[in-house]
Amino acid sequence: MIRVTVPATSANLGPGFDCIGMALDISNIIEVEEYGAGGLHIELLEGENSSIPMDDSNLIYRSMLSLFDTVGYRPKGIRIRQINNIPMAMGLGSSAACIAGGIVAANHIAGNPLTFQELIDLSSNLDGHPDNVLPALVGGIAVGCIQDKRVYYSKINAPKDMCLALITPKYKLLTVKARSVLPEKISLEDSVFNVSRASLLVASLLNGNIDNLSIAMDDRMHQPYRKGLIPGFDFIREKAIECGGKGSFLSGAGPIIIAMVHHKDKCTFEAKMQRWLLELEDSWTLRWANINDEGIKTTIY
Repeated sequence: MIRVTVPATSANLGPGFDCIGMALDISNIIEVEEYGAGGLHIELLEGENSSIPMDDSNLIYRSMLSLFDTVGYRPKGIRIRQINNIPMAMGLGSSAACIAGGIVAANHIAGNPLTFQELIDLSSNLDGHPDNVLPALVGGIAVGCIQDKRVYYSKINAPKDMCLALITPKYKLLTVKARSVLPEKISLEDSVFNVSRASLLVASLLNGNIDNLSIAMDDRMHQPYRKGLIPGFDFIREKAIECGGKGSFLSGAGPIIIAMVHHKDKCTFEAKMQRWLLELEDSWTLRWANINDEGIKTTIY
């Protein structure tokens, strides 16, 4: 049996649409084994989300099949146990965690025929872009692109002494809906705006100049269009900076909004931000997370 611990991820980080992502210290656990009885058996914890498929449409299983098909392996039977800590449809890469975890587990069962780079390539092509599966696999903050089905990437170590405020509404937001509001084209002016902010974001993370993040995490490619689906979006981002956050952004497709905060400012930020959240009509909560710099982990039983 293999146990795969795969972290949640936050994609885009403002201007890095579909190419920059970050791993968080919230993880799903997937336990997988091949057994001789044949068939498929999926187990969830008691009280787990009833919308998770328990048949061959399960995303972990479908991801595993993609690897088996790629390497020509035919398992006798598969047993999967899911322990889900990453909330679904909230912008924390729950689908990407299923894909990355399934691919890594299947590779072990097949005898590890693919290299780590090939696992990154296969996972990213299944997901359609690398900004969620890539940091889930390598950890930290990752910048990547796909060229001829190969992922080229660089990992940025997490800024020191920073934590993440996850500002979360009660409602969910499906990625397909969040994608549907995006324009098919953007202007040259907006393209230049995003290139400049994304470049500043990467440079500032590399050299530790976190005071740039409030500007570097702005964009004109997805957040201005998706914020219409998230009442209070502008208010929360503005107040997050006023309360001491260094940068704030929509996590993935949303609706969670993340603020990067110095550990030393954590208590002050939370006290101030909680008061502002009470002014919003929707019920918003604040929880804390850290950046996971290790990425996916495996344990063999």
